[in-house]
Amino acid sequence: MFGLFKKKSAVEKLQEKYKKLMEEGFKLQSINRSDSDQKYLEADNLLKEIEKLKAKS
Repeated sequence: MFGLFKKKSAVEKLQEKYKKLMEEGFKLQSINRSDSDQKYLEADNLLKEIEKLKAKS
């Protein structure tokens, strides 16, 4: 309740985006493998960016 209006940090926003990309990649896995691989690659790049931001702080 108290965190209702708390703004999300850049890391939290990227983590949500990462989770969404991983879910999309998983759903595409059975339909189109190349699109799924592309989503996983984007998610991996985001994960590297998240790790860089965590290392800075």
